[in-house]
Amino acid sequence: MHLRRFFAVLKARNLEFWRDKSALAWNLIFPVLLVVGFAVMFGNSNKAEFKLGVLQQAATIDMQSQPFLQTRYLEFVPYADLGQALKKLQHHQLDLLVDFSGKRYWLNDNSAKGYLAEKLLLQQLPDASKETVSGRQIRYVDWALPGILGMNMMFSCLFGVGYVLVRYRKNSVLKRLQATPLTALEFVSAQVLSRLLIVLLIATLIYVGCDLMFDFVMLGSYTDLLVVTVLGAMAMISLGLLIASRSRSEELTGGLLNMASWPMMILSGVWFSLEGAPKVLQWLADLLPLTHLVAAARAIMTDGATLADLHYPLSVLSVMAVLFLSLSAWLFRWQGDQR
Repeated sequence: MHLRRFFAVLKARNLEFWRDKSALAWNLIFPVLLVVGFAVMFGNSNKAEFKLGVLQQAATIDMQSQPFLQTRYLEFVPYADLGQALKKLQHHQLDLLVDFSGKRYWLNDNSAKGYLAEKLLLQQLPDASKETVSGRQIRYVDWALPGILGMNMMFSCLFGVGYVLVRYRKNSVLKRLQATPLTALEFVSAQVLSRLLIVLLIATLIYVGCDLMFDFVMLGSYTDLLVVTVLGAMAMISLGLLIASRSRSEELTGGLLNMASWPMMILSGVWFSLEGAPKVLQWLADLLPLTHLVAAARAIMTDGATLADLHYPLSVLSVMAVLFLSLSAWLFRWQGDQR
């Protein structure tokens, strides 16, 4: 790789992006508007709905085993790990945790919803023993922030790389570059690094700006969050390169990019947790890079997880990045498939 040629392409791509004022403004303003909108719509933490954890080893709950489990308008989620369930209760992500076999329950003494859920439980189990935990509330906007930032990164990575590559190919820019000493590796590497730097800078600006307004919960390490962000961005940039590696059609590429982005936006835990969802949906979500990016970032921010705790999502993101990048380099064509 010739570094001079590499940095020339990197500089040209960065200047092209920053000079496109409308695209730059959209990348900065849209996620901020989403965060503000969710903060307003879901700012009230005392909604009349309850999410209760059930401590048990089985993966599913037998709703007929206890009369309380048949109470309407309550959501029950099974947990085999007491520590994990207590951490969610501590951060108000559960309203109550119940162990029916041991006739005991745990309550966050700072939760208004937990107080009401306790009253409902004691009507059915008046002799259950009580234990309490405490911790700062994780608001919905705190929970949703990693998903919103991840979604913005996804669109920037996929469309910012895919459309640009197809436009270059359609306008014969790649054909002219092919006539220079620039290699495909230098060109693709410059595109990856350029988009990675842009994504990281925009995500940082959005996070800092929104944090000044809402004071987000951050229990983990910013260094760990940076590592997760880089791996997630690399995986999605590589996916965008793979999709656009051969096509000359903007319509086809746009359809393929939408086909990749919409399942991620729906199934990756951006807007709602997939806990308790059918196993087939959880399995499909596990195939998407945004799922692992959002889960790892959310675990760091709201649970205080470290990189050692996140070996599975980090491993999956690393494998995806290497696999997608290798396939895109193998399939890459300067002029694309001929019509």
